[in-house]
This record gives sequence, C-alpha cells and structure tokens, in this order.
Amino acid sequence: MRGQLRLGGRWLVGLTILISGFGLVALFLPRSISGNESHDTTIARGGGTTIIHGGTGAPGFVPVITTIAFNAARDSNGVSGSFECLAKAPAGSTSAQFTVNAMYVTGQVTGATVSGDTATLTGTATVTGLGGPGSDIPFTFIVQKGGPGATSVLTVGTLLSTPFNEILLEGSFDVAAEN
Repeated sequence: MRGQLRLGGRWLVGLTILISGFGLVALFLPRSISGNESHDTTIARGGGTTIIHGGTGAPGFVPVITTIAFNAARDSNGVSGSFECLAKAPAGSTSAQFTVNAMYVTGQVTGATVSGDTATLTGTATVTGLGGPGSDIPFTFIVQKGGPGATSVLTVGTLLSTPFNEILLEGSFDVAAEN
C-alpha cells in the first residue's frame, strides 16, 4: 500500500507540474490562447521635431519648426493610420520663440507604399493656417527611415506647388521592410 501511495503521489506531483506549465504558457502567450491575434502589419510610424529646409522661403526665410507624429498599418481592410503635423514659426523675424501656429494638419492615412527605407503615406486631413482652413484636403507624406537627419516631405493638396522639405532634429521615423 505504501508503494501505491508513493506512486500515486509522484503522479499527482507530475500532473500538478504539467498543469502549472500550461498555466505559465497561457500567461505569457495570452493573445494565442484568447484568440485575439492581430493581423495588422505596421508600414511606418514615428514622430519628432523637424525643421523645414529653407523655412518660409523667399523673401523672408523665416524658420519653421514642426512636430510630427504618424502611423500606418495594413490589415485585412486595407491601410489605416493617422497623421499629425503642427508647424510653428517665430512671431517676428528676429525672434527665436516659435509661438505662431503657422499650420496644423490632422488626418487619416488611407494609402501607403514602401520602397526601400522610404514610405509614402496618403490620405485626407483637416488643415488650418497655411493651406487651410479646410477639411478632406488630400495630403502626401514621404518619409525616410532614420533618426536625426532623416528627411520627410509633406505636400498638402491646397499647396501642391510648395512641398515642405523637413529634416528630423529629434525623434525617429520607422519604415517596415517591403513585403
């Protein structure tokens, strides 16, 4: 009888370890166990502070600093994401205080392509300041992967002849590899 208890005790310990192991797997892989897998594929994302190359251009060449944030992903429904760009300029030509809201673009990304380390995001936005006001204005944002020194170009539908060539000062832009 004593041998049977020892054998039964080992079996119970083994079963407890096995169940605990399944519990740990479930704890560390909750998406697989729960069935909430996401099939989203990130295309591009990033954010930071940029300076517009050449500022406002001739004749004044007033510097413009922007804050940019964006993301784009592909899922079974297509491409979706968001885009934000707030451009600020100094109040006066000799000021170093960027306090004037020169332009604000806030919109939805609805299209994207990737070529190497560059993504082209397209969509429509609400625009205030330069190029606005207006809503459902088309935009194109071309972004190069990288940290400070990476470049981007924003073209807003109402200012097609004036693309904003931007150089990243702080932050990072990420572009996924082509599929």
